[in-house]
Parts: sequence; structure tokens; C-alpha cells
Amino acid sequence: MSWWRGDTAKGAAGLFVEKIDRKLQMKILMLHGVNHNMFGQRDPKQYGTITLDEINASLQKLGKELDAEVACYQTNHEGEMCERIHKAYVDNVDAVLINAGAWTHYSYAIRDALAVLTCPVVELHMSNIHAREAFRHTSVFADIVKGQICGFGADSYLLALRAAVSAVHASK
Repeated sequence: MSWWRGDTAKGAAGLFVEKIDRKLQMKILMLHGVNHNMFGQRDPKQYGTITLDEINASLQKLGKELDAEVACYQTNHEGEMCERIHKAYVDNVDAVLINAGAWTHYSYAIRDALAVLTCPVVELHMSNIHAREAFRHTSVFADIVKGQICGFGADSYLLALRAAVSAVHASK
């Protein structure tokens, strides 16, 4: 879909045809980890009452504003998460957002899958993982992600999307 903006050209039949600039939409993958299907019901003190569907809808809405298509994926199975990351590599996505939940603190399998990616990866968490239990202070992804965003509730997702889009633009 490569087009031009505002130019006019004479078509084969002698008619003027406006060429429209439509750059390819950026492809962003949002990965939701273990137990995130329970948002809205699980520990509202930490995570609020927003559901996963509501989070996804807000990401997709902001994505449209940023000219980015946001695909969302959630699983409670570590191997499936690794497979989806592998697919992101094959699909050549422009950026990945990941809230791996508890896997953040111990999943070397997911860490190694993320390390294969050549696009920016932004780690995010709704809660401030550094202000919670000690085991949550460590991210095994920290050394391979572009950055981390945590502690802003559902807004962490939107901030992460903006950061990912900015990182993609900066890399071009």
C-alpha cells in the first residue's frame, strides 16, 4: 500500500487521478501473560476493575490514532507464549509490548524467545513491581527490553504503546 499524498497524475485515459499517501500501518503485538484473563475480578486493589477486553479496546483505539495496528494475545501457558513470540518474529512485527505477569520474574524461556526479536520490546506492568513483594522487584527481561513502564494502572498499557511507536520511529 504505497501511495502518494496530494499529487495528481494524468491516468491512461487522460483523466486526473489523485494519488493518496497511505503508509503501511505499524504492526504492534501486545502480549498478556498468566492470569490476565482475570483482570476485573482479580485483586482489584492492585489492578482495578478494568477487564482485559477493555484494556485491549483502549490499546486498539490509541493504536488507530498512532497509525498502528495492535494485535492482542493472552495465554496462561508459557510454551504458547513462546510460540506467539516466535510468530511475531516470523511476521516481522514492528514492536512488542509485554505484560508477562508473574513470568516476568522467572521465565527464562520467555526471555530467550523475546531475545530473538529484532524490534523494540517494551515491558509493562499495571502495578509498581518495585513497591511490591521482593520477588517482584526482579525482571529477567530487563536486560533485553527497550524499557519498562510500571505503576500507572491501565495507563501503563497506553504509555507503553506510545513508547513503542516512538522507538520504532526513532529506529527508522
